[in-house]
Amino acid sequence: MSIWTRITSALSALRNGEGLGALLDFGTPPERSVGFTIAVIALGAKMAKADGSVSRNEVAAFRKVFQIPEDELSNAARVFNLARTDVAGFEEYAGKIARMFPTGDPVLGDVMEGLFHVAVADGAYHRSEARFLERVAEIFGLPGSQFAAIRARFVGDAAPDPYAVLGVTPDMPLDQIRSAWRTQIKESHPDRMIARGVPQEAVRMAEARMVHLNAAWDQISRERA
Repeated sequence: MSIWTRITSALSALRNGEGLGALLDFGTPPERSVGFTIAVIALGAKMAKADGSVSRNEVAAFRKVFQIPEDELSNAARVFNLARTDVAGFEEYAGKIARMFPTGDPVLGDVMEGLFHVAVADGAYHRSEARFLERVAEIFGLPGSQFAAIRARFVGDAAPDPYAVLGVTPDMPLDQIRSAWRTQIKESHPDRMIARGVPQEAVRMAEARMVHLNAAWDQISRERA
């Protein structure tokens, strides 16, 4: 059974007036993958609402983060529209996700990464989106260094600092930086992401992540050779 089939079933089970938050109380795969997918779409919808408009590029970003089959686009759109009009605020969604996983769980970073995919899809990083993501990171309990590393990979307001991308500092020994890079590359493997509850449809997030991680390591290793 595909994740979109499970999402369709979950949506059908919603009672009149019941919000999407009722679908985020899943604890283990595969149900947790449903919750993850709904959560990222829902938070993305709230973020899109925060900057006042929903662009075609933002919709396309959802399709890039999640490989949505053509015949399931209507279900993805339904999740998006339900979240956008839900009376629940984004902090409630973020809080539910935070309670699904222990502090420091890599899935919380995966959700943040998915949100950044959507935030910059229209070619800009708006102040309202920045405040939104900073607050979500706070609710998730993400360390400032981790948030900065994710931001550095997505926000093109300046040439990305390779040390920030890897979440390391220039005063660290090269061997230690290499170890941090290898660990992150290993954690970005699709099998690792699926094992921690990220649906297969979302592992494309790892592709862009690995490109940025490798580029950062290449730059640092060349400069310090």
